[in-house]
Amino acid sequence: MSFVKNFLFGGGRESEDPTGLSGADFTSNAPDPLVEGIFYPRTLYKFNGHDDERIFIAIKGRVYDCTAGRSFYGPSGPYNNFAGKDASRGLAKNSFDFEMVREWNEPMDDLIDLTEKEQTALQNWLEYFERKYPCIGTLEPEPGINE
Repeated sequence: MSFVKNFLFGGGRESEDPTGLSGADFTSNAPDPLVEGIFYPRTLYKFNGHDDERIFIAIKGRVYDCTAGRSFYGPSGPYNNFAGKDASRGLAKNSFDFEMVREWNEPMDDLIDLTEKEQTALQNWLEYFERKYPCIGTLEPEPGINE
């Protein structure tokens, strides 16, 4: 009966809160939590460090949260053209030129013209990203846009 009395009329101490939420701050401006999922080039694009604080980069169809590497991939970083995009071709060719990445409304790069050396370089980059950054999803073509 004391539970009902405390529930209806108060009287319980915050430290006895069974939910653990009594001290929670629900007004935080923190970004939404990450949930692994499917990204299209259009939805990946906003995670470029400008439109959203987070920085996501795709390599060989896998999307990585590279926010921790903001000094490299962020707006003023040397590899910022990869942020919010598929960086596969640029990494394979060891080129950071803007023409190495496709825009969100272009067909996805199938990478079939890469040389064996470039494919090996890309695989090495993929392994590096696997060790360094969390994989948060996959990059897939958006029907009617990137096919």
